[in-house]
Amino acid sequence: MSRSINYPPKEILEPIFGKPDYELIILWILSNNDVCTWADLKEKVKHSTLSIYLNKLKDKGYIDKSKYNEYHITTKGKDRFYELSQAKGKKRKLSYPPDAILRRRNYDHWILWMVYNNNYCKWSNFLNEPLRINQSSLSKNINLLMEKQFVRKEEKKYTITRLGKTEYSNMLRLYDLDRQSILEEEGKRIKELTKKTINFFAKFDITDNEIKFRFLNNVLKLPFEKVESSLDSEEDFNKILLFLAMNHPNQYPNNISPEEFSQNYDIKPVKLDFIILRIVEENIFPIKFFKLEVDKDKNYYFQVNEKLERMLNAIVEEHITKFSYLNNLYEEIPDEKSPLTMESTVSVILDEICDSLFNNGLRESLRKFLPEYINYLAYKIERERKLIDTYDKLEGLIWQEIQMKFFDLVEVNYPIESTEVKKAIREIDKAIKLNPKKSDLYYSKCKILIDIGEYKKVLTILDKMLKDFPKEEKTIQIKRAYVLKEMKNVESGLEIIDTLLEKYPDDNDLLNYKASWLQYLNRKEESLEVIQNLLEIEPDNATYHDTYAEILMFFSEHESAIEEFLKVIEIGSNNWYIFQTYIKLGICYKELENYDLAIEYLQKGKETTDKSSADHETKRKWVTIADLFLAEIAHLEAEF
Repeated sequence: MSRSINYPPKEILEPIFGKPDYELIILWILSNNDVCTWADLKEKVKHSTLSIYLNKLKDKGYIDKSKYNEYHITTKGKDRFYELSQAKGKKRKLSYPPDAILRRRNYDHWILWMVYNNNYCKWSNFLNEPLRINQSSLSKNINLLMEKQFVRKEEKKYTITRLGKTEYSNMLRLYDLDRQSILEEEGKRIKELTKKTINFFAKFDITDNEIKFRFLNNVLKLPFEKVESSLDSEEDFNKILLFLAMNHPNQYPNNISPEEFSQNYDIKPVKLDFIILRIVEENIFPIKFFKLEVDKDKNYYFQVNEKLERMLNAIVEEHITKFSYLNNLYEEIPDEKSPLTMESTVSVILDEICDSLFNNGLRESLRKFLPEYINYLAYKIERERKLIDTYDKLEGLIWQEIQMKFFDLVEVNYPIESTEVKKAIREIDKAIKLNPKKSDLYYSKCKILIDIGEYKKVLTILDKMLKDFPKEEKTIQIKRAYVLKEMKNVESGLEIIDTLLEKYPDDNDLLNYKASWLQYLNRKEESLEVIQNLLEIEPDNATYHDTYAEILMFFSEHESAIEEFLKVIEIGSNNWYIFQTYIKLGICYKELENYDLAIEYLQKGKETTDKSSADHETKRKWVTIADLFLAEIAHLEAEF
């Protein structure tokens, strides 16, 4: 008995203007019939065109081939069909990111949000209100997203990939969005996976809800595309994720060995072992896994930030903090020794977590695991502290450069040991007695005293210099302002700058200095107004653009800071401080999570230091800053 197939009306099949929209035609047929064969579709679409469009629609998840020669439309395909039907002759209505995302000015995230929440986007959609991404930034960011396979381009339309959906899900957690919104977004992805997952569970008779939940959690966070080249099919990857879900500590004493799993689920042991190694040991995915080894073929796996790990983290951190505090306390008490040792601390942790978090049968495995886990937490905490310290050092370096950048001050290198410092000061004092009219000697002595924190002595010297060297008032007063800043008397320092500007209103370097000072006082709008007005006067001054970028960087406007740093490189690539500009540019890209460009510019900054005329110690400090950020990026990439 022949089937009756519904076909689109003539205005869709043979439009008066333009060519037929074969995507719409195929989706119309599949949407208006329960199922269609190749022959049914070929009635309205010629063979070669049909083959091309069917493959495209399957890749995009709009249609599915459930059995041999049976095509049907997916939920996503129906949404697409509805959009195409409504779009005929009408302007598309796009969804745009919420304010929480737009405030961060992270163009990668804006683009990901747009292509996820709209079926597709065109180039102009990113240029228009409310996004207004400039052409160069858009080109750079969208190309990077395509290189990472988060976004694809077809027929001048940008769409999100499955790998991009995983990245989008991870991205949402970086923003102050309510938990319900995040769950709703994850719900959309689960809905897309539902049919495949149901079929997978049915095929392999998976009935345990805990295993189902952990499997879904793995599928959502670990995209197949990362290991696609190493496996024959996505089903093999799902089997590996099932293996992880079945061997969770909550399943103890139940466990399935790799050999047994390979036989039961028809996957080669070498592939299972290889992918597990890459997931757990090499951390190729955004989620870190921990392994509890019971014996050679019996291991259990759990994720960072899941309920079990968060509770373990809190317990371990409390006991290690207690261990640290009490040991430090007893070090100050003569003839008394702390009762706590690392071994006793581990035993106390084991008593608390066994039975409550982990089955007591895992006690010995946990005893071996805890030192490794404590090291992981210690490294994580130290890394976060180090990075905070690094930003502090960076700010200090920038302020040092402000002095050297605008005023010809003498740089003095000497060992930091107190005896050597005293010796250096004695030598300068002797030189001053022989040459009392040489101001550079006083500046050299001031520098040493500043470095060792003797600020009051510096102010005494500078006050005397104001009387002895009246022609150098500007330089001396700038030094006084800097010392007052170091003494936390910030407002008095600014008053000095304003007084100098009244006396030297045409000194643009003083304005540049004032902009930096206002930045330090957290007076953002005033700081930006001063530097922007200055750049209107001298638009081609690389130093002023560098200051502008530093101010933007200080206030976390990293995208705008990048534009200014790039102008510095374009205008003044031969300036002595250009290596610092490269490093600061790399830090901005790191903050925007563009790690490839961050690494490129941090490395370039290190390489360029050799060509700079800056002193050795300054270059060494900047290279150290670059190395710390490179290490941070390496850790982030390993973790994610």
